Amino acid sequence: MISHKELFLRNNAQTSTSPNMLEVDHAEGMYLYDLSGKSYMDLVSGFAVSNIGHRNPKVLDAIRAQLDKYLHLTVYGEFVQSPMVRFAEKLISVLPSKLNNVYFVNSGTEATEGALKLAKRYTGRSEIISCHHAYHGSTHGALSVMGNEHFKQKYRPLLPDVRFITYGKEEDLELITKNTACVIMETVQGEAGIRVASKTYMQKLRNKCTATGTLLILDEIQAAFGRTGKLFAFEHYDIVPDILLLAKALGGGMPIGAFIANREVMGVLKENPILGHITTFGGHPVSSVAGLASLEVILDENLVAGVAAKGELFKTLLVHPLIREVRGKGLMMSIQLDSFQQVEKVSQLCAADGIIIDWFLHCETALRVAPPLIITEEEIRKACSTILKALDSL
Repeated sequence: MISHKELFLRNNAQTSTSPNMLEVDHAEGMYLYDLSGKSYMDLVSGFAVSNIGHRNPKVLDAIRAQLDKYLHLTVYGEFVQSPMVRFAEKLISVLPSKLNNVYFVNSGTEATEGALKLAKRYTGRSEIISCHHAYHGSTHGALSVMGNEHFKQKYRPLLPDVRFITYGKEEDLELITKNTACVIMETVQGEAGIRVASKTYMQKLRNKCTATGTLLILDEIQAAFGRTGKLFAFEHYDIVPDILLLAKALGGGMPIGAFIANREVMGVLKENPILGHITTFGGHPVSSVAGLASLEVILDENLVAGVAAKGELFKTLLVHPLIREVRGKGLMMSIQLDSFQQVEKVSQLCAADGIIIDWFLHCETALRVAPPLIITEEEIRKACSTILKALDSL
């Protein structure tokens, strides 16, 4: 009999020549379990998706209840479907009043695409400014604002009128002008290896965009829902974006994304032309009820409150001669080493010891640490001990 691994390599399109190849039988809370029953502590959260852990019971209950009502009915924006109505209402209730209109899509890269279109349509401008080392998805528009030429060069031509600035560099803000439709920026840069800008920089960015009539798009696809120690990362900076991008943890493990703006701004998509943005499955009812349940878990269980202290515990414990720096905010961190060879070996050794850890698209010399927010102090100590043991063996 052909194994699932052989079929995976034969029949499923591959994204690299070296997939992880862990075959997961089931998952629960902080852990993945392989076919033999071995457990793996998930320090990556499915890449910032499983903020409340895997298969939270309240999320599962919400999904089961929706299955008895309906699945897909029609394209987004036509029928009144209570799951997405209630989810949008809850999201708006925890956001600043300026962000009062939600467009649901299926993923983070689709949220990026919708936001770029919206900014160009609303401002009537074509110039887009992004950051070096940025990651906003991999569809053509999102790829256009990716700040790494290595991943883009084989797919050109891409969107025109895209310029790049250096994240955190105040002088570059002068490149934002009245010709700029939008600045798209990760509130905390993720795939660059977790880079955190100063509050002064972020406030100057906000002021420059306001002064030039430029829409500020903040990408919190990785950083939202408690990941940085605030429900939304922009709260650290006392600013509000014009458009907010959400996905990953938005769905509690189900696929969904969103771009959120002011009702006036979003309104331009309704006419001239009609259907300015379209999605068939955006706001899918099962994903919407899962997302709502996940957000309610975060709020009702006050999961955000312990995130900063948990992040500090990681930083206190992760001390080793080979660790150059531990960067980040809350439970969105990176462990800086010297080489990809070190990172790859540590990842392999940790996996063998039951810890899932990974690296970054634009910073392959650092390890990614982004566990579910439910991680305990005991689990943090165990994880750090395993990482240090792996480093000792290099």
